[in-house]
Amino acid sequence: MAKRSFSKGIIKDIIIVGIGVLVIWIGLQIAFGTQNPFYVVASGSMIPVLEQYDVLIVQGHESFEDIEIGDIIVFNRPSDHDRVIVHRVASILEDDPKTIRTKGDANPGSIPGTDFPITEEEYIGKVVYTLPQVGYVTQLLKPPVNYVIIAIVIGVMIVKQVSKKKDEKELPFSDSLNSENKDSSEELSGIDKIEKDSEYSEHVKKSDILDDDQVKSTDDSKTDDEHLEKDKKK
Repeated sequence: MAKRSFSKGIIKDIIIVGIGVLVIWIGLQIAFGTQNPFYVVASGSMIPVLEQYDVLIVQGHESFEDIEIGDIIVFNRPSDHDRVIVHRVASILEDDPKTIRTKGDANPGSIPGTDFPITEEEYIGKVVYTLPQVGYVTQLLKPPVNYVIIAIVIGVMIVKQVSKKKDEKELPFSDSLNSENKDSSEELSGIDKIEKDSEYSEHVKKSDILDDDQVKSTDDSKTDDEHLEKDKKK
């Protein structure tokens, strides 16, 4: 029973963490209007504005029709959609349908099949925030480090469950000790009461003895007085 309860506790914690991560991720997707609102810069084509390992926050709610020259956008490479690119809009090639050309700030020119032609089909979103160098964290999460982190998280959950079970076991023991201490206190109180009663009884007995002695001495003195009076009469 204990092992089953222990396993249920770990599974419950993992489910709670998983649901929490899922809710946060779905919330971010809704807020930023894209399936992935975070991207890590993988090359130096946008130096010095964007450095390698900078994390980009992309706003998908920004309409492609509102994109202007100078905006930094994230898009799929138009030739085969096998890569995600982040470059600056260099020019508007056509208005209907809108087609744009981009260019990396550090590149000498635009690359056909990579920088143009970009249509709404390739467009992912506009870069609205940059988190410098935060992308180094993603390098730490690559195998085998990510497995180590997962093992540590599970280990923490196990330790938490063990501590919880230990506290639950110690609680009844402490309650029994408190109960025993309470009973001992009551016994001591009872003994103290008995001792006080004994002292009172002894005091009462002594008082009775003293009173009897006083009465006896009074009777004796009366008898002596009567004898004296009889002698005088004689």
